[in-house]
Amino acid sequence: MPETSAPRQRVCFQLQVRPERLGEYRARHAAVWPEMLCALRETGWHNYSLFLRGDGLLIGYFETPSLDRARAGMAAREVNARWQSEMAPFFAELQGTPDQGFLRLEEVFHLD
Repeated sequence: MPETSAPRQRVCFQLQVRPERLGEYRARHAAVWPEMLCALRETGWHNYSLFLRGDGLLIGYFETPSLDRARAGMAAREVNARWQSEMAPFFAELQGTPDQGFLRLEEVFHLD
């Protein structure tokens, strides 16, 4: 059963897409695999958005009942291993996979 009533953490993160790969990065996200979308929803990644600046700065945002459980849930999915493997070369200065190596940003203000 989905965790809809649990309080959600707001997670914002940053990555750097290689400028020469911006077009392909956009194209990949215009057609995310249906099984990847399903896995994200099932493992607690909600209200997920990516924002891309022209120089490759990528800002992501999602809400989840537990970042640790959301990451662990995706780590157990074969589709995630394939997606992360294909996406990793798009990023500069990445340590690990994109879903584990992003720089989490500190929330300093929220208007509810």
